[in-house]
Amino acid sequence: MRNLLLRLVIIVPVVLLIGLFGYILAQREMPKSIEVALARGERPVAPMFTLPRYDGGKLVLTDLRGKVVVLNFWASWCGPCRDEAPLLEKVWREYRDRGVMVVGVNIQDLESAARKFIQEFRITYPNVRDGDGHIAKKYGVTGVPETFFIDRSGRIVQKFPGAVVEFRLWQQAVERALEAGGGI
Repeated sequence: MRNLLLRLVIIVPVVLLIGLFGYILAQREMPKSIEVALARGERPVAPMFTLPRYDGGKLVLTDLRGKVVVLNFWASWCGPCRDEAPLLEKVWREYRDRGVMVVGVNIQDLESAARKFIQEFRITYPNVRDGDGHIAKKYGVTGVPETFFIDRSGRIVQKFPGAVVEFRLWQQAVERALEAGGGI
């Protein structure tokens, strides 16, 4: 009995220590919520991706380093996305000469419906397909539309968690991203 008690006195703390160590490692590996990080005044690194473009080829986010990226998650069936589409096209046309890339990320949609949407709104900025939604998950997207503003160094500086239909708000967000330093 005494031998059993001695073993328990040794084994239980060791098991607890191993469990605590595992918990600490798991916490370190958990990605921080982008929204929480932004609320803290942090500029989290934008999750990287390679996705197929609707106009052919692939778009690799790291290839856009050195540019400001306006990353808009959308779907053709989304009414507010229809309201934003002309504003995103306007941002693209007004800011592309200043190193701003607008990128549409189509999620939760049929490919044919997305193509029809792009054609209907005469969208000329690049659009990609996140067919299985894994990139939307990395960004913590909970609905459409959601837009992320990424500075030249690949850090998220702002997020629109829903539809924004005032062009001046788009301008302010793009200007903020342009001003957000960051090396290449």
